[in-house]
Amino acid sequence: MDKLDAVLAAPDRTILALDFDGTLAPIVPDPDRAFADPVAIAALRRLSPLLLRVAVVTGRPALKAVELGSLAGGAGLEHLIVMGQYGIERWEASSGEVVAPALPEEIIAVKEALPALLAAAGHPDAWIEDKGRAVAVHTRRLADPAVAQADLSEPVQRLAEEHGLRVEPGKNVLEIRAGGFDKGDAIRDLVQRFDPATVVYAGDDLGDLAAYDAVAALAEEGRTPVLVFPRMPGEDSPLADRADIILEGTDGMAEWLTVLADRLETRRETSPDPLES
Repeated sequence: MDKLDAVLAAPDRTILALDFDGTLAPIVPDPDRAFADPVAIAALRRLSPLLLRVAVVTGRPALKAVELGSLAGGAGLEHLIVMGQYGIERWEASSGEVVAPALPEEIIAVKEALPALLAAAGHPDAWIEDKGRAVAVHTRRLADPAVAQADLSEPVQRLAEEHGLRVEPGKNVLEIRAGGFDKGDAIRDLVQRFDPATVVYAGDDLGDLAAYDAVAALAEEGRTPVLVFPRMPGEDSPLADRADIILEGTDGMAEWLTVLADRLETRRETSPDPLES
């Protein structure tokens, strides 16, 4: 509660950063149908004008998260930032444009090789998601997603290493991407740009560990870190031991954001205007 008090005391010096899948949007069999919870987005529309900045930090392409979250246009999100591809891409609502470096040739080669690899491994029906600067192999549509992911882990890792790339495992997914940038770098970029006193980060998967590390390290700079984990029922995750706040999945995340918006709006209505004091 002390950490949340820091948000309530100085919302205009607080960055709220959130993962997309499993945090704002539920995990579903078809990632192209993983639409953000409208309750959560409604809360973000209320929170964004009250906070220093709201950002979505995702492994998805930035524009895909914008599409699935209905994040472009509408009141409240005029200053939203979406850090896509683990932060390599940056989309800002104020301009509507994506800033990103050129696509690596190694990623192109891996995309071409994956169908044959999946067939050879006995899982030709695993779904390949082209994420631009990354490519993900999803097993959640298969009969036994966990077994399929275990079967594919070694050959996918080997293919990635052959091209100097890295594998980011997740819930029923293996993602291949270039190294050198992760969600921790995205957090550090936001901190450098906006100089917050408090950073709240919400994420649910292993790809969020780097962001957890970056946010936790802010305490050494005199800033207040707040880590939020929207956990699925029965889920065992290393994030749980590190989180300040544990919620029940995306429904709990949406409810928490709504309550935070309620409290901040109440505080604004009842606090005296500093210009009049």
